[in-house]
Amino acid sequence: MEWIRQLQEALNYIESHLLEEISYESVASHIYMSPYAFHRAFSLMADMTAAEYIRRRRLSLAAHDLQTTDISVIDAALKYGYESPESFSKAFSRFHGVTPRQAKTPGTPLRMFNPLTIKVTLDGGTILEYRIVKKEAMKFIALIRSFPNEIVSDESDHSIPDFWDECLARGLIEPLLRLHPAGKRDLYGLCSPKVDDDGCFRYGIGIPADDSVHLPDAEALSAEGFAVWNTEPAEYAVFKCIGTDGDCITQAWNRFYREFLPQTGYRQTELTDFEVYPEPGEKGLFCELWIPIER
Repeated sequence: MEWIRQLQEALNYIESHLLEEISYESVASHIYMSPYAFHRAFSLMADMTAAEYIRRRRLSLAAHDLQTTDISVIDAALKYGYESPESFSKAFSRFHGVTPRQAKTPGTPLRMFNPLTIKVTLDGGTILEYRIVKKEAMKFIALIRSFPNEIVSDESDHSIPDFWDECLARGLIEPLLRLHPAGKRDLYGLCSPKVDDDGCFRYGIGIPADDSVHLPDAEALSAEGFAVWNTEPAEYAVFKCIGTDGDCITQAWNRFYREFLPQTGYRQTELTDFEVYPEPGEKGLFCELWIPIER
């Protein structure tokens, strides 16, 4: 239940700091998670980003203040973290459908956005298949790019699929695959929050650089933008993603947070997680999702 405790602590922290400068990065720091890991976990559990949750809570409280007190629009804007009355009015109007000035008129319909609460409910009754695997340190040759944390769990964002399409279109993945013999050309989608800028995460498309890789050829690929990606020894929860597209990966992450973590006593670590696209793959399998965990 450690993950549930962390999430509740994050919600409590947000609620008690709504009138202060706060971001999902500061909330993540409070519960000792990386901004990347917290952003992904919160988005999947709440169906919205932490930043959007904070914005909605502030606008809900601002509407209550405007309609029940004599606070001015300018003071409400400053109280709820907006740099100007104009930016506050735009955000307020998008959320409530009326302007802050109109909200001061009694009887004006407004929207209330209540705090999230965690409740224990009777749920489940479904089978979640997984396996636990220990791996020693691994080395990969990969195409690597940094992406902003905000795209994690954003269903409207296609940055990662576009990265795959770009690499395929430029013919960069085929040379990687040829470094392994046919039938063993597993392709990996590597993901890590460990970058110099806390606002970004790294994603790589690569292959294991094991003994079967002809190293001189792999080193020569560096001129084409390839790099080495090292992972540490770790224990992984492994889930099969069954489907035809990346939606099944999102579904696996969702079940990891909602079902696996609360029931097993494990917690996610800040190491590299990855997708494995095996060759050959079993029927219906899109990929395997490997998530680093510890007791």
